[in-house]
Amino acid sequence: MPAWRWLQAMGQGVTALGLALLAGALAPAHAAPPSDAPSFEAISDAPAIARACTASLATARSFERRLQALPVDSGLLTALDALTRHQEDLMGPLGLLSAVHPSAAVRDAAQACERRYQAFASAFLQNIRIYRSLRAVEPADDIDARLRQQQLDAFVDAGVALPPAGRQRMREISRAMAKLAQDFERRILEDTRRVAFTEAELASVPGSVWREAPRDAAGRVQLGLDAPTYQAVIEYASDGAARERMWRAGLTQGGAANLRTLDRLARLRHEQARRLGFSSHADVVLRTRMAGSAARASAFVDTVHQAVAERERADLALLREAKAAHVGRPDAVLARWDVAFYTERLRRARHAVDQEQFRQHLPGETGVDFVFRLAERLFGVRFVPTEAPGWHPEARAYAAIDVATSTPLGTLYLDLYPREGKYNHAAVWGVRSGSGRAERRPAAALVVNFNREGLNLDELETLLHEFGHALHVLLSDTRYAAHAGTNTELDFVEAPSQMLEDWVYDPRAMALVQEVCPACPGIPPERLAAAREARDFAKGLRLARQRLFAAYDLALHGARPREPMALWRDMEGSTPLGHVAGSQFPAGFGHIAGHYAGGYYSYLWSLVLAEDLRTAFAADRLSADTGRRYRETILAPGGQAAPDLLMQRFLGRPWSAEAFFNTLAPPRQTNPSTSTTLEKP
Repeated sequence: MPAWRWLQAMGQGVTALGLALLAGALAPAHAAPPSDAPSFEAISDAPAIARACTASLATARSFERRLQALPVDSGLLTALDALTRHQEDLMGPLGLLSAVHPSAAVRDAAQACERRYQAFASAFLQNIRIYRSLRAVEPADDIDARLRQQQLDAFVDAGVALPPAGRQRMREISRAMAKLAQDFERRILEDTRRVAFTEAELASVPGSVWREAPRDAAGRVQLGLDAPTYQAVIEYASDGAARERMWRAGLTQGGAANLRTLDRLARLRHEQARRLGFSSHADVVLRTRMAGSAARASAFVDTVHQAVAERERADLALLREAKAAHVGRPDAVLARWDVAFYTERLRRARHAVDQEQFRQHLPGETGVDFVFRLAERLFGVRFVPTEAPGWHPEARAYAAIDVATSTPLGTLYLDLYPREGKYNHAAVWGVRSGSGRAERRPAAALVVNFNREGLNLDELETLLHEFGHALHVLLSDTRYAAHAGTNTELDFVEAPSQMLEDWVYDPRAMALVQEVCPACPGIPPERLAAAREARDFAKGLRLARQRLFAAYDLALHGARPREPMALWRDMEGSTPLGHVAGSQFPAGFGHIAGHYAGGYYSYLWSLVLAEDLRTAFAADRLSADTGRRYRETILAPGGQAAPDLLMQRFLGRPWSAEAFFNTLAPPRQTNPSTSTTLEKP
């Protein structure tokens, strides 16, 4: 997740690093004491947000004028980075509130401020005097050189070198895209549709998902489309018609309006790219990332496709057999709404693993306590509850403390449970980045929608993934705030989060659960080993789907963009399961409506890096020495060095894709004599 969601509005390949220039106060002449956690009290209602936004923008414009007058050798990079810190003080909290605040008025006011800041951003990055001063800066070292180049790229991508009419058009496009991206996300966030089910249809679905749900006049259970509820129904509902209703509702979020919005976004991005002299939006954004070009990213995605295609077909064959046995018809057709159900069913049958069984081992918030203990053991950071005002009674704050020195490092916010109007998946917001220069403490907000009864292993993986992002924010130690935390190349940013997911299946790591919850029953090692094997079941199918998403994104933002739904029908239609008429997946593909446009391949790319990072922990997943080295060489530098260099410093060699492709080897076959026969309904 990006540090500030308002940055998504800029689109057109302007990096978070460059956009972080855009607020307004020059660096203080003396070092200030470390700042406390961001305050949400001053922006607790819509009028307060509007006032704070107006004041912040006035300051930004005042200091833009002062920046223009700075001599070239007077610390321009430091002054520009001070703008980052000032901007974050308001826009960091607002970016979070626009997704999680229970009041629609507050969410709307936050987004209105995001649009106002975006308009300022468009104009600021076209300030030719500041751009010329930046070009004349002589970097003191590699860190300065990296920041200077990144921010020059941001000015160029905003159209600073275009003639006046071109600059004006670029500002118009940026403003339009900011509104379109917000509208796209709002339609998903505010989708309050409920799908009706009889209790009989939900009999095989965990009761914690539906027993307390509201009923309609006919007594049917009314279920919303939040991720935990949706996933539970399509994974556990034995009734195929019930699964189909939920699946179709989920695959129409955003609807025709979002399809039109995505089409408009793709065409505006393409126009921007052409005005900048590039053939596609993907070419603009990828030139500054690890992949380097759209061609290289596409080649990588194609390589993954070739590696998983056979395994995908084999996975589907098993699922078809499972459905035929389940419904008692050899000619039964496997539908898309069947995939999650029969995947989970076969996992349970082959490996005697039921995800719901793990909630007894991780009741309540034991999962949170576990990841905190893991961070203390591995990375030397302790999390202590602290009094910090939030946005909802259930949101809470923790101070991150360095174990060795007792030094406060930053603040972590947690918002764990679903509610109406809240972002309904899992993500981390970098509310504020830190920097050693300003002795500034960072803050991150981890937002999920978990079952209140406890976690299963899949959800614990999700928690560790998001916690990896939060640690990246909280443990960075950089010269500039614009380089702190997750402000790094997009195709690297998921690696530290994906890497940690695997700790769920390490017996020594999971033994930490008993340290934080002595009364919790321990997970038997053989059950954890079975769960690990079960996790990899249908891996070919899962990665093939990710490959499709990445390829679709690159095609939509390629040299010849097409209408989003037509392109999706063709691409999904060429897969083994084909396309389901009436489904509208692109309408809910929020990643590419926002900052992952042209960059969704990053999840697969980062997974390659994550697998390579894990090799350093192979001998001992709880090695404090390896954890310290990882913290110092991967997390602490944030984005102030290229990811290739960070990987080499940590691994002692250039990074490799070998570990990733080794994981795609055919899985070990289960002994048929020990397999569980699937019963009929």
